Amino acid sequence: MSPKAPREDFSDADIEVTEPKDYAAGMGGVFHSMEPAVKTLGLARTAKLMTKINHKDGFDCMSCAWPDPEHRKIAEFCENGGKAVTWEATPVTVPRSFWKEHSLTSLEDKTEYWLGMQGRITEPVYKPAGSDHYEPVSWDRAFDIAAGHLNALDHPDEASFYTSGRASNEAAFIYQLFARVLGTNNLPDCSNMCHESTGTAMTYTVGIGKSTIAYNDFLESDLIVIMGQNPGTNHPRMLTALEEAKKNGASVVAVNPLPEAGLLGYKDPQKVRGYVGKPIQIADQFLQIRSGGDAALLQAVSKRVIAAERRAPGTVLDHEFIAEHCDGFEAFAEHIAQVDDAAVERATGLSAAEIDEFAERYLRADRVIIAWAMGITQHRRSVDTIKEIINLLLLRGNIGRPGAGASPIRGHSNVQGDRTMGVWEQMPDSFLDALGAEFSFEPPREHGVDAVQGIRALDEGRIKVWFGLGGNLLGAISDTNLAESAMRKTRLSVQLSTKLNRSHVITGEEALILPVLGRTEVDVQLSGPQYVTVEDTVCAVHASHGQVPPVSDQVRSEIAIIAGIAHATLGSRHGIDWLAMIDDYDVIRNHISRVVPGCEDYNARTRRKDGFLLPNGPRDERRFDTATGKARITVNELEHVECPPGRLILQTVRSHDQFNTTIYSLNDRYRGIKKGRSVIFVHPDDLAELGLSDGQTVDIFSEWKDQPDRVLRGFRTVAYPTARGCAAAYFPEANVLVPLDSTALESGTPVSKAVVVRLEPSNTPVGVGRPVTV
Repeated sequence: MSPKAPREDFSDADIEVTEPKDYAAGMGGVFHSMEPAVKTLGLARTAKLMTKINHKDGFDCMSCAWPDPEHRKIAEFCENGGKAVTWEATPVTVPRSFWKEHSLTSLEDKTEYWLGMQGRITEPVYKPAGSDHYEPVSWDRAFDIAAGHLNALDHPDEASFYTSGRASNEAAFIYQLFARVLGTNNLPDCSNMCHESTGTAMTYTVGIGKSTIAYNDFLESDLIVIMGQNPGTNHPRMLTALEEAKKNGASVVAVNPLPEAGLLGYKDPQKVRGYVGKPIQIADQFLQIRSGGDAALLQAVSKRVIAAERRAPGTVLDHEFIAEHCDGFEAFAEHIAQVDDAAVERATGLSAAEIDEFAERYLRADRVIIAWAMGITQHRRSVDTIKEIINLLLLRGNIGRPGAGASPIRGHSNVQGDRTMGVWEQMPDSFLDALGAEFSFEPPREHGVDAVQGIRALDEGRIKVWFGLGGNLLGAISDTNLAESAMRKTRLSVQLSTKLNRSHVITGEEALILPVLGRTEVDVQLSGPQYVTVEDTVCAVHASHGQVPPVSDQVRSEIAIIAGIAHATLGSRHGIDWLAMIDDYDVIRNHISRVVPGCEDYNARTRRKDGFLLPNGPRDERRFDTATGKARITVNELEHVECPPGRLILQTVRSHDQFNTTIYSLNDRYRGIKKGRSVIFVHPDDLAELGLSDGQTVDIFSEWKDQPDRVLRGFRTVAYPTARGCAAAYFPEANVLVPLDSTALESGTPVSKAVVVRLEPSNTPVGVGRPVTV
């Protein structure tokens, strides 16, 4: 029997809570990945796709950007990668009758889970001004609508072009080209909301905003420090690399407010002992840090490193590396000696003994990797925190040699590649010069808006047309109510998508949904079958080949849609042949080879089975392309996250059955949650101090400056072993609590990991509350 889309939405009224797990993967990982795949796709389709995901002749997983090992296993995917394939390759489609049966008003109260479960979108649809319904239209009509709005703008900066990490390198390249030929640098992307702090800090300190390691460095490291990251859910294949590293003698330190299952133990589902044996312990030391205390911890460790050097001169620091490759050491050493140990303990919630142990592990290790994700990047002082990561690595020369380096772990499959291809509101002049020379035009130079600035510009009426290349901006961005109100002010919103999400429901006066091919699907154009390319989190570029026929003959590739709209809007302006780019993607790659640094001879190099590594100055030759020509050891002032009495510091997190805003099920088995998402995790002692009990229904109020409180009503408390004074709730539901203007200094990233909240008993039943501002 073919699967069908659910007609009724899902409720959180029957949430079940059990004990959290103390290990990740194992038999449960296999079952929870393959059972829905076989049920939805059938055995033959499942086998074809699951044996090609992340393989050299297959397709790149549309989930996280974890790199691929040189030698691939037959099943080179994780549980959530399998779920992502099932989600995309489903035979369930949105029927034409859906658009008549469901008004936009009726869809506003539907959950993200229900919307996604309706299946693949198979034809372009258009919402006219004044209508409450989408209606099917032809592709030519859709392109004419988009082109008409763009050509009617008073200035190109009245348009904005948002990109998700799902887009291929080729699609991203022509997307940014289209925007810049039109005349705007309004190119916000999902990186603005996740790793922008990483790029800002690392570009300043080491000259490149990317990982300074390759995959094999994990296997050669002595110590791997994982900060603000939950690999068991967000990058499960990383656990295999950590297991191999530990076999080779590495130790692992995990720094996180939550004791996540994947940080505690791991059962490799591809080995016999992953089913019958005990889980391997991942973290040799778990530092349960208070949210926002990471910079204080890093400074405390650096202080201990400097002190050890003073006790045994010439034996601790890498003096030769510092002298030849770094600047700023003297000022840093003077500053770090003044760090207040008592203030560090208050900021981190850690004891001196715990910090001493961490410092000793760092001092004993010759080769150290520090990895991090959004638990680090989404704080007010996140840029300074990442600078402190770089400081600690530089002190002992842990950049630019095997087994050592900085490892930001990207969360979406090609978010890093999109940036390499020019999707950024502030690309450097060198890139714009090359782009202009290649296409005979003068690119705009004034910086455009990022994601947060784009929402503010929408709200103020400065942006009239909003494009979304994949993703779900309204689900992902902070301050949900304000963002949705702002989007309604646009003249036209356009989404290139595979499946329904919140950003299709909240629209401009007019709206288009344009259905795209999935990563799993064969892409045939005039010149024959096509492939696309992506870049993973360690700067490796490789090809991705679709494997199964498209879900409909009406869906088009991202490239065909972008180039089609560009042709309809710009014609042959500047002699750019947009239609040739659709016919043969080699045309795009030839342009890339002449514009994007490190991508010379792009067509030939991406046809290699292993792809190629982009050049990386710090990794390859200890070259640091900073303003001083050296790696910069920096002085950063600590800022404690203030939390008044009776309040908690809330962080937003994903559930296990989730990727970004895509919800695969209402379960989070690693944390012991089933049949719902309207929960807030709080330490049992904090619940007692607040006069609340486990399982009680509460309203969550966020407090920020003098703004009105934002509130989520009807959430169930879950007594959970979080760090004291901290709490967690699921993203995207809790995004409403994050003020739009609460952003990281320098990078502009929403501060989603340090929201000051108060909890009050609620009369609203669990699962029926709507986010409001009071």
